[in-house]
Amino acid sequence: MLDKLKEILARVLPAIDTSAVTEQTRLVEDLGFDSLALIMLAMEIEDAFHFKFADFVRFETVGDVVGYLESRI
Repeated sequence: MLDKLKEILARVLPAIDTSAVTEQTRLVEDLGFDSLALIMLAMEIEDAFHFKFADFVRFETVGDVVGYLESRI
């Protein structure tokens, strides 16, 4: 799941060095995501995993996203 998410992160922000991304990596502080990039990330996740977010979900770390996705599958 982490590898798939790294691919998505790289599509949203191509300058990210995904080799350094771990589940503890923070989206805003470590990767530089802003509000627009977070929206784009949500859209890419929806497309990649074929679902729509029904509720607001706050992701702080890559691990938060991985955990959410694993709970959906």
